[in-house]
Amino acid sequence: MDWHGWHRDYDRPDSGLALRLRAVQTQIRAALDGGAPGPLRVISLCAGQGRDLLEVLAGHPRRDDVRARLVELDARNTAVAEATARAAGLEGVEVVTADASITDHYRDLTPADLVLVCGVFGNITDEDVERTVDACVQLCATGGTVVWTRHRGAPDLVPVICEWFEKRGFDRQWVSEPDAGFGVGVHRFHGEPQPLATGMRMFTFVEEAEKQGRNS
Repeated sequence: MDWHGWHRDYDRPDSGLALRLRAVQTQIRAALDGGAPGPLRVISLCAGQGRDLLEVLAGHPRRDDVRARLVELDARNTAVAEATARAAGLEGVEVVTADASITDHYRDLTPADLVLVCGVFGNITDEDVERTVDACVQLCATGGTVVWTRHRGAPDLVPVICEWFEKRGFDRQWVSEPDAGFGVGVHRFHGEPQPLATGMRMFTFVEEAEKQGRNS
């Protein structure tokens, strides 16, 4: 899968990815608006070019409160994200070219106030989806928000993902409608964050899911 070329669909206003991007950005904006006063920590797994977070932060009144880390394996995408962040003067944003599935990359930013798991759940096994949801108990602060995505194609795993989050101390804030053309979920953590397990792999992308595209 060419993850750099995949981003071109964002520039087609009627594409599923463009619609999903707008929905994710709306939820990111709401999470920032509702965050407690003071510093805010944000992590983004498989961040791609960072358009979801960076386009919101560029014009958000709390931009200077945010310390964010975007982790993405494709160096072409991180180059775009880095250029975007620097052009917008987002000094609190760090872009890391690395395997986003490894927990070590988030050590000094967890538990975070906002965790983005977008473009991940449709490209990994169901077992890895649940493992990643389980890891969010370590990644997310009490009162923090997880914004995640997953396609609604058969088998529709979105209801199950919601159950997995809710069994682990997360409250459902919003889930896109089944016929929206994309799947976006938002959960807020009301539990007590667990210590981050270093060296842990949360997920592995699989070829079968990659063939579905990353509209996930």
